[in-house]
Amino acid sequence: MRYNRFFRDNNWLTPTTYTQELSEYAVNLKYEDIPPQVIERAKMIMLQTIGVTLAAKDTPISEKVRKMALEANGGENGPVTLWGTGEKLASVNAALALGTLSDALDWEDCSWTGHPSAGIIPCAWLAAEEKHKSGKEMLAAIVAAYEVYQRIAMAVQPTDEIWKTKGWGLTSWQIFGCILPVAKLYGFDARKINQAIGVGCECSTLPTAYHATTMSDFYHYEHGYRARDGFLISKSVEKGIHNQRDLLDFGPCYSGAICCDLEGKDMSDSSWYTRELGSRYLIMDTLMKHWPANMWVQTTAEIVSNLSKEHGFGAEDVKEIIVDPPVAQRMWAPDEGFTSVTHAQFSIPFVVASMLYDPNPGAHWYTAEKMKDPKIIALAKRVKSGPSAQDSPLTGFKQFREGTYPMKTVTVTLKSGETYKASMDCHPGHPANMMTREEFVERFRVQAAPVLQGDRLEKAIEALCGIEDVEDIATVCGLLY
Repeated sequence: MRYNRFFRDNNWLTPTTYTQELSEYAVNLKYEDIPPQVIERAKMIMLQTIGVTLAAKDTPISEKVRKMALEANGGENGPVTLWGTGEKLASVNAALALGTLSDALDWEDCSWTGHPSAGIIPCAWLAAEEKHKSGKEMLAAIVAAYEVYQRIAMAVQPTDEIWKTKGWGLTSWQIFGCILPVAKLYGFDARKINQAIGVGCECSTLPTAYHATTMSDFYHYEHGYRARDGFLISKSVEKGIHNQRDLLDFGPCYSGAICCDLEGKDMSDSSWYTRELGSRYLIMDTLMKHWPANMWVQTTAEIVSNLSKEHGFGAEDVKEIIVDPPVAQRMWAPDEGFTSVTHAQFSIPFVVASMLYDPNPGAHWYTAEKMKDPKIIALAKRVKSGPSAQDSPLTGFKQFREGTYPMKTVTVTLKSGETYKASMDCHPGHPANMMTREEFVERFRVQAAPVLQGDRLEKAIEALCGIEDVEDIATVCGLLY
């Protein structure tokens, strides 16, 4: 490995080759080498991500980010297609829109470290469309991106101390999930992918997540910004960048900046960069959400939905719902309603109330009117915390990484006096309770309904489920609007 003399002279180098190893892995990974179950998981993640993006079409965010993308593009013109509308844009501007909309309903995936599909899937699809790549090439790029992203993200996961002082800046490392599929589909060699990772280190955002405090919907736009950056960074490397290599391999760069304690000590775990690379597919540990809501809302929503179907009660029948243990910062139900989509998505009471009034999930749960609807708010206020100590998302993520999930018990008391109780830990979509292809397809039908119906919907499902047989992704983009 050759290093810049400035780095050598300042003793900033360590004898590691993490960046190059990750880059070579990404270049060399071929569709034929990927186990069938991993290909299937990548396809279902793709199906769900496209579905939830189409589901977001009727949100206020959708029209705003579409206008932003068109304005940045100077109007409609370009080689790639905006899902849901069919408008043609430059890839960088389409990525801004689709990355934002993939996260807008908080309905995509959740890995141990964030929501990689909101960047990986639109970036892989748009790059494949732009460069006329096949479905097999796109799927290999998706898997490569997941494996590299997840390892970089795990290397800089904060300790308990850092989490409490800095927060959890998931869009800081999201950028790598957006760079990798574009770089691979652009045909970069390992040296250029190494450079692209280096530019990503330079462009990574602050290692915190202010949305967790502000409950701002800008949180969703951040995913679009990172998708846009994936293209901008790849295009800058394509045109020519020098020296921006090996930036995971010396202290004063990414890991040290993202994951240091208050005294400046690097708390990252660099062993994650190449841990089990090539032998373990971390994409298989991805959680897929069953409901358009924060991941810590999923289990309670699932339990209440099951009880409602089993016993035939509806919203007007409910006297009280007890969630035990409750989840910290997920039990709010303000009298005045909710101030943003994010604010509502992070509320177990609101999501449960919305689901009981309308079991068919979608963007209609999060209109301005619904988020302040007196009857929904009244029911939400009857969803209460049980006696156990609150679960922390930090503790929940530890359980998630260990292969389990927080156990929840929900007790529903009806106005008639009847009481129903059920418990669940790994809800449908958890890696230990993954949905079947048939369940993903049925969810896609619900998600895509604002855009696709009838024969057009079924043709899209057929194409997406058989995407490995598509010779040029550009030939099937017309099915997504």
